[in-house]
Amino acid sequence: MDLASFPSPSDGVWNLGPVPVRAYALFIIAGIFLAIWLGERRWVTRGGHPGDVTEVATWMVPFGIVGGRIYHVVTSPQAYFGDGGEPVKALYIWEGGLGIWGAIAFGGVGAWIGCRRRGIPLPAFGDALAPGIVLAQALGRMGNYFNQELYGRVTDLPWAVEIDREHRPDATLELATYHPTFIYELFWDVGVAVLVIWADRRFRLGHGRAFALYVAAYTVGRGWIEGLRVDPANDVLGLRLNEWTSLVVFLGAVTYIVLSARLRPGRETPEELEAARTDRTPRDQDDPGDPGDRRDPGDPSPDQPDTEVPA
Repeated sequence: MDLASFPSPSDGVWNLGPVPVRAYALFIIAGIFLAIWLGERRWVTRGGHPGDVTEVATWMVPFGIVGGRIYHVVTSPQAYFGDGGEPVKALYIWEGGLGIWGAIAFGGVGAWIGCRRRGIPLPAFGDALAPGIVLAQALGRMGNYFNQELYGRVTDLPWAVEIDREHRPDATLELATYHPTFIYELFWDVGVAVLVIWADRRFRLGHGRAFALYVAAYTVGRGWIEGLRVDPANDVLGLRLNEWTSLVVFLGAVTYIVLSARLRPGRETPEELEAARTDRTPRDQDDPGDPGDRRDPGDPSPDQPDTEVPA
């Protein structure tokens, strides 16, 4: 048995009649469900209400997918708008190509909308979701494996991945084995999830610090893994754009952890989460009548006469 490499899947698409089923899409969907399931468990444990994560996910997931695709297309436009490019393929999300930074940024906007509607503090919500998000990223890397994309430089290491000729760079068409950078990131992401869960329990991280720890730890791995990749990318001062992004985001996350720990130590209590929900009644739970008909609990109902005795 040859242990010098392992093969890539022979196919990443299976046809069920006229319907193509793509491995990339299946792993993305599985990651979404995993993130929601784990996030729900963690959120309820922290004092949140059951169903909150699923409700917010209806905003967060579509925003994240759109944002991830926009980031990928904007940072790698040559494949779509360069010489020989096909602009319409910018919409072919099922063929792969989601940038994590766009997914996090746009997904954060969607999460903010969903949290605001339900009266949930966004930082606390992010702390609950962080391990699930990075595990979803790990599953997504298996989609890259099936697509034979986002691998690294040529190598003869025992764990090298074999890439089919049609998926190799033009400069190395005769060389078959490459760094399996998607597998490196998969293991790194699992390690980040374990780190965040451990640190969250050990130090009772709150006010967004568990989420910031996930971001900081992820960017460390993404930085060195990005340096191994050979897929086309825009370079800035000798580094790939995603390496610079990782550096900037890492510094921002670490700064947030330090400042937040000083300004808001500890973790939100269940009572604080409930108070936040009470203070901001979600619009979808308001009385379906006149939205302007809002009174303080102590005010008399308009259907009841004023019983105050005149002086």
